[in-house]
Amino acid sequence: MGDKKQRYLTMILFTIYFLILIWIILFKMSFSFDELYSNRSINLIPFSGSVIVNGKIYINEIVNNILIFVPVGIYTCMLNQKWSLIKKIAVSFFISLTIEVLQFVFAMGATDITDLIGNTLGGIIGIGIFYLFIKIFKNKTINILNVLAFIATVGLVSLLLILILAN
Repeated sequence: MGDKKQRYLTMILFTIYFLILIWIILFKMSFSFDELYSNRSINLIPFSGSVIVNGKIYINEIVNNILIFVPVGIYTCMLNQKWSLIKKIAVSFFISLTIEVLQFVFAMGATDITDLIGNTLGGIIGIGIFYLFIKIFKNKTINILNVLAFIATVGLVSLLLILILAN
């Protein structure tokens, strides 16, 4: 597949991922605004508040925030290989910041600095994974990542459809 077709495929896969990301994080996988939990809170102290349950850090929320943003770093590198590392990291940071601000503005969840840190770290890990793939697969990296992203996207969309149809 040519470079333009690969880039087009990457953009389509990223768009699908991004829409699912917004639906999961911002809309809490809800289909109606009536179903959304109305909550407007803000936590500016890292690793406190919403991640502390019974006096202990609830690591699952942090890990989930990291994992869900790994693709942002990978897709950013796939679409903008010539950008500096700082620009690539900034994409994850600003997408996360935008989501956190929107959660606060629309009272659609807790705005939390820990989420911003975890999401940005996920993007950084994604960037690292991309560079690892470049070292291993060289000029076949984009093709291989697109195949993996396609498989993951089909799997995720299938899982979400099952969850939707089960309700």
